[in-house]
Amino acid sequence: NMGAYKYLEELAKKKQSDVMRFLLRVRCWEYRQLNVIHRASRPSRPDKARRLGYKAKQGYVIYRIRVRRGGRKKPVAKGATFGKPGGHGVNQLKYQRSLQATAEERVGRKCGNLRVLNSYWVNQDSTYKYFEVILVDPSHKAIRRDARINWIVNPVHKRREARGLTSATKKNRGHGK
Repeated sequence: NMGAYKYLEELAKKKQSDVMRFLLRVRCWEYRQLNVIHRASRPSRPDKARRLGYKAKQGYVIYRIRVRRGGRKKPVAKGATFGKPGGHGVNQLKYQRSLQATAEERVGRKCGNLRVLNSYWVNQDSTYKYFEVILVDPSHKAIRRDARINWIVNPVHKRREARGLTSATKKNRGHGK
């Protein structure tokens, strides 16, 4: 008893399969040509988006974003690390939030009128990770009238992503695994 979404899920699980490798490669090329943050007309992983709360109706928006991979250098005065003690770690430090959290925050900053609901991985290459972020328009009637999602209209949910309240940002606070 496998519905369409289940099939999609099983396909997406096996990223090394011929189908997925081809798809990811072609899409990766496509995403690289686009702006860093751009609106996607629909989710590229509808099954995943739906599991994370997306509905194909007015008031729901998908943005795709690429984030540069790699660690984070500690800001140092004039970049002068020469002659500093080795213990003053500068270069090999890891940023304590995930790239996914960074992605959510950047999209949230760009779309100030929307609320970040959730996000998921869509692609990566040697330089970038690509995420899709699900946003909700709190001023849209369809959202305000839907009892399942209208909790997000409440002002306490402004900038959830910046305060560690989305799934990805909760993980970075050490909630769950």
